[in-house]
Amino acid sequence: MKMFLNIIAIFTQSYNQILFFMNKKVLFICLLTFIGLQSCQSDTVYVLKAGSVSMTIDAENGARIISFKFGDREVLSQLHRGESFGSTFWTSPQKDWNWPPVPEFDKLPYTVEQKDGKLVMKSEISEQLKYRIIKSFSADEETQSILVTYTVVNESGEDRSVAPWEISRVPNAGQIFFDTPVNEISPAGLLDFHEVEGLSWYQADVANENRKINADGKGWLAYANDGLLLVKQFQDLDSSDPAPGEAEVQVYVNNGKTYIELESQGTYTHLHPGEQLEWTVRWMLVPYEGESESPENLISQVRKLLK
Repeated sequence: MKMFLNIIAIFTQSYNQILFFMNKKVLFICLLTFIGLQSCQSDTVYVLKAGSVSMTIDAENGARIISFKFGDREVLSQLHRGESFGSTFWTSPQKDWNWPPVPEFDKLPYTVEQKDGKLVMKSEISEQLKYRIIKSFSADEETQSILVTYTVVNESGEDRSVAPWEISRVPNAGQIFFDTPVNEISPAGLLDFHEVEGLSWYQADVANENRKINADGKGWLAYANDGLLLVKQFQDLDSSDPAPGEAEVQVYVNNGKTYIELESQGTYTHLHPGEQLEWTVRWMLVPYEGESESPENLISQVRKLLK
C-alpha cells in the first residue's frame, strides 16, 4: 500500500508540472507511469492528445514515438525486438553513418522542456556526426492531428550537408499508398505495386528477404490497416532535393512477417557551423469511413484530410 501511495504522489506531482495553456486552450500532456512486474518507470514517457488521437513519446529511448492511437486502437508496430517498433529519426544520407543508427539520435536519452505550448526534446551532440537533434511535438485540436518538427543543428566547426529522415514501423499487414506512378518507383518490381487513380498501391506481403524502394512522392504517405488510416504529410520535394542516393518517400519491408518501415525525407541542406534546418511532419489517424477498404474509398478519404 505504501508503494502504491508513493506512485500516486509521483504521478500527481508530475501531472501538475506538465499541464499548461496555449491560446487560451488547454493542451494536455499526460506523464505516464508504466508499472512493470519488477520495476517502475517514470519521468520519461509523455502523451500528447488531439481529440481522439494520442501520441506517446519516450524521452529516455531516443525520444522515440512508441505509440500512435485513435482511441485505444494502435497503428504503430509494437514488436519490441531490436529496431522493430515505433517511430524514430535519423539524418540522411545513410552513407554518412552506415549502420547501426547514431545512438545519440536513435536510442540515448533526450532532455525535455515545455516551450511555447510545445513539448521539446533535445539530443546530445553526436560524437560521430557533430549534429544535435531537436524534436518538437504539438497537438492541433482543430484537425485532430499531431505536428512533429525535427531540427538538425550543425554543432561542428565546418560546413556540412544533411537531410532529415523519419522512420515509422508498422505491422506487416494492410496497404501502403502514395502519389507516384508505379513506373517511377525504384528498383522496379522489388515490391508488387499497382496503380490506382495515378497513385502507387502496395498490399503487404511476406518474403524471405529485406526489400526497400525509393520514390519521388507528392508530400504525403498513407497506410491503411485493421480499420485505421494513417496519413503523414510533409514537404513535397523536387527530384533534385533529397540527399544523394535517397528519396522523398521510401518503403522498407523487413524479412518475414515482422514489420514495414514508412520513411520520408526532407531537403538535403547545406549548413554552416551553428546553422540548423527544420522539417515538419503532420501525423493524422482516422478510422475508415464505412467498411470499405477499397483503394478508391481510402484515396478519397486521404484527399479530404489533405485539404
